[in-house]
Amino acid sequence: MRHFLSTYGTALAGVAIVAFFAVVSPAFPTAGNLSIILKETSFLAILALGFALALMTAELDLSIAEVASLCAVITGSLVHAGQPVWMAIVAGLGAGLLCGVANGLAVTALRVPSLIATLGTAAVAKGLAFMITQGVAFVGRWPTSFTGLARGSLLGIPNLVWWLVSIAATAFVFVNWTRTGSHLVATGEAEEAARLAGIRTARMKRLGLGLSGLLAGGTAVLLAASVSSAAPNMAGDHFLYAIAAVLLGMTMFTPGKPNVIGTLVAAFTLKALGNGLILIGAAYYVQDIALGLIIVASVALSAAAVKRAAFVKKLNFRT
Repeated sequence: MRHFLSTYGTALAGVAIVAFFAVVSPAFPTAGNLSIILKETSFLAILALGFALALMTAELDLSIAEVASLCAVITGSLVHAGQPVWMAIVAGLGAGLLCGVANGLAVTALRVPSLIATLGTAAVAKGLAFMITQGVAFVGRWPTSFTGLARGSLLGIPNLVWWLVSIAATAFVFVNWTRTGSHLVATGEAEEAARLAGIRTARMKRLGLGLSGLLAGGTAVLLAASVSSAAPNMAGDHFLYAIAAVLLGMTMFTPGKPNVIGTLVAAFTLKALGNGLILIGAAYYVQDIALGLIIVASVALSAAAVKRAAFVKKLNFRT
C-alpha cells in the first residue's frame, strides 16, 4: 500500500480535485469547459516537457518562458509582415533551438552553472523581444494557414490537444525506448558513472537544454497562432506553472524523477485546479497561494522519494 500511494497517490489526488469541482460547480464538467482546460493544458504541458528533458540531465532551464516569448515575437513579426507561414514557424522554432544550444554550450564548454546560464539567456531573450516589438504587441488578421495550427478541431478533439499528444508521445518514446534517451537519463542520475561508462555526458546536457529551447519555440508558435498576436511577455505566466508541473510530476509514477506521463497529469491537474477555483468564485490570489504550496510540497515529496530509494538500494546491496 505504501508503494502504491507513493507511486500513484498524487495522481489520485488530481482525480479527487477534478471530482470535487465537478460536484461543487455544475459548469466544470461540461464539454465546453473541459475543452478549455485541455487547450490551456496543452501550452503548459509542452513547455513543461522541455523543462523536464533538461532536468533529466540534472540541469535547470530557467529561460523557457522568456525564450518562448522571444520566439512568439519572432514568429508573429514575420506573419504580421506577410512573410510565408512556413518561414515564420521555422524561425520561431529555430530561435528556440538556438537559445537552448547556447545554454548547453554555456554549461558544458564555459562551465557556467545552468542556473546562471539560463537566467542570463532569459534576460537576453527578454531584451531582444522588447527590442523587436518596441514594447508593442503584433496583432492582426493573420492567415488561417497559421492560426489553424492552434484553432479548430479534428475528430472533435482540439488541434492543440493533437499537438500535445504527438509531442508527448515522441518525448515518451525518446526517453524510454531509445539509446540516446537512456543516455540522457543516465547522465542526470549519475553523471560520473555515465561518463566512465562511455556516455558523452556533455553532449547529453547540450541535447537536453537544446530540446528544452526547441519545445519553448513550439509553445510560442502555438500561442501566437491561438491568439493571433505576439507580445514580448506573453509566455511569462506559464513559467512557474511549468516548473510546478514538472516537480509535481516527479511525485508520481517514477517518484523523485522527472517523467513524461507525470508531467502531463500534473499539468492537467494544475489547470483543472485553476479553472475550478475561478468557477467557484475564489479570489485570483488563491491560485498563486496554491501554486506556491504545490511547488514546496512537490519538492519535499520528491526528495523523500529519492532518499527512500537510495536507502532501499543500500539495504539491498548490504543484504
